Formats: sequence, structure tokens, C-alpha cells
Amino acid sequence: MANFLTRKYSDKQGQKYGGTSLHWTDWVSYAYLLAGLIVMFGPVLWLVMSSFKTESALSQFPPTFLPYTQKEVVVAGYDKPLPLFMAKDGQGNIRELAQVRRIGLVSTMVDPAAPQTEIRVNINDRKPVNELKFAAGNYTELFGKFAFGTYLWNSVFITVVATILTLLFNSMAAFALSKYQFTGQKTVFVLIIATLMIPPTIILVPAFLVISELNLLNNLWGVILPAVATPTGVFLLRQYMLTIPDELLEAARMDNASEWRIYWKIILPLAAPAMAVLAIFSFMWRWNDFLWPLIVLSKSEHFTLQLALNAFQGELNTQWHYLLAMTVITLIPITLVFAFLQKYIATGIASAGVK
Repeated sequence: MANFLTRKYSDKQGQKYGGTSLHWTDWVSYAYLLAGLIVMFGPVLWLVMSSFKTESALSQFPPTFLPYTQKEVVVAGYDKPLPLFMAKDGQGNIRELAQVRRIGLVSTMVDPAAPQTEIRVNINDRKPVNELKFAAGNYTELFGKFAFGTYLWNSVFITVVATILTLLFNSMAAFALSKYQFTGQKTVFVLIIATLMIPPTIILVPAFLVISELNLLNNLWGVILPAVATPTGVFLLRQYMLTIPDELLEAARMDNASEWRIYWKIILPLAAPAMAVLAIFSFMWRWNDFLWPLIVLSKSEHFTLQLALNAFQGELNTQWHYLLAMTVITLIPITLVFAFLQKYIATGIASAGVK
């Protein structure tokens, strides 16, 4: 990996250009890769750093990348710690002063070493004293103030069960459409693919009425069932299964293997790369789904993490420090799944298009 990242420009004879010096194309390449790295991961890093800021630090302007917060000091005679500023005193000297109170443009301050004397300072003649401090309480307080464990379990249950059912139903449909010859086979496949042109918002009302008639409102199964069969999954798996030789199926049938055994013992193992791709897509779809759970679920004990995130935003006040911390937590599972299984995406998609 290190050799790959440090490779340099080479001429046609395979000799490195200019010995150990970098060619201008090397500089352009590294600049391009660095710019792409910043564009892709810069917002994510900013989100992570912001999740460790206090509520007051998030409202500071101009914003900072690192979680800096204003330093406070305990002063004798005052119940609460006072914020520290670098301010000009009456003689024009710049000193560390603690703010007692502020009225308009005038701030009343004291020297922490001699708090008996009050000094009045214009707010334009002071500068906050900041220190690097990670507010880990943004994460730990989530479990005490909110039913975070319940929201996490609901999201995990919906995502895992829906992904398993999606793989099962889509693979069975793909197996029938790729390995069986029957009247209307192509028509059925075209109709399945044609559903991709229907905007999901159009079917929200019919789907809601069906779920309501089945008494699945405020039920996690009401979120799972409507989306277990996806045209994208059927198409992806069908295209991949077309590459599996029919001779394998015929040989299994000659050995008196049932159709279910052929599907379970031959088709599924050979279609594992495409199944992995669909599993990744399904996991991301279900984990990040917001609109359909919002329609089906109205009781807080059934909320997913995505719905719980919306609960932090009130009409008059938004708890940004908790919102950002919970957003980072919701990103961790999907990031881990993608990091460990992303190699199957390119392989599965490339293989699915080969016949």
C-alpha cells in the first residue's frame, strides 16, 4: 500500500523521472487526491468534532474545527464559575479577568486573584480565553435523558429483519425469472423493472391503507413488510443468476434434487457476491429510512433512531449538541458495514452485468 501511494511518474522505459524528485504530474495527482479527500471526509470530520462541543461552543462565531470552549474559573464570593476573558483594565493593561455580569455593551469584571475590585470593560475590548475540551457528556447523557437503547433496538430489528426478508424474497423471484421458462416471463420482469419509474411518494397512501387494515400501525412489522421486495434487488440478482450455468441445475435434477434444494444449495452459494451487494444496499436503505417509519409509527416507544433525531428539533429550541452526537452514533453501524463489505459492491455489480 505504501509503495502504491508513493509511486512517481515514470517514462516509457520504466525509469523514474528526475530520480528522486517529483514530476509536475505527481504534484497535480497528489493535489487532486488531497482535494478529493477533503471534500469527501471534511464534512464528516467536522460533524464528529462538532459532536464533542458544548451547546455554547456550537453557537460561537466564527466557528472552530476543534471543540474549543470558554475557560471558567472559580472566584471567591461567587457561587458559580465565571468565564475568563483577556481584557483591558482601567490602565490599559491586558489581563485575565473574570466576567461577573454584562449589561448592554459594558461588562463588569474582576481579577480572580483580587475579586474585591470590580472593573468595567467594554465588550469590544475583551477576548474569550478558550481551551480545548471534549464534551463527552453529549454522548453519555443521551442514555439518561432519552430512551436511546429502545430507539437503537428498533432500528436494528427493522434493519436486520427487513434485510433478511429482502434477500429471501428477491432471490426467490430472481431464481424463477432467470432459471425457469414460462409464458409471460419477460412481461413479468419488465413490469417489475417498470415499478422503478413510480415515485415512492405516490404509493404512500395506498400502502398506509393496507397497513392500517392489517392493524400494523405503530408496529415494527408495519415498517418492515411493505419494502421486503424491491425491483432493484430482483434485477441485480436475476442478472447475476443468468451467469450460473444451467448444466449445474440439470445435473442436480438428475440426482433427484428438489427445486428448493437446488435453490438453497446451489443458487444461493454461487450468487453470494450479488447477495452481499444487495445486503449492503438493503441495510443502508432500511437504516436511513425516515419517511415511511414517520407515517406508520406515532408512539415514541416504537421510534427508530432516525425518528428520534427529529425529536431533538423543537419548534423554538434545537438541542444541537445532542443532535450531532446522536447523528454520529447512527453513522457508525452503516460505516462499519460499508467498510467491511464495500469490496463486494464493485465485484457484484460488475458480475451482475456479465452474461
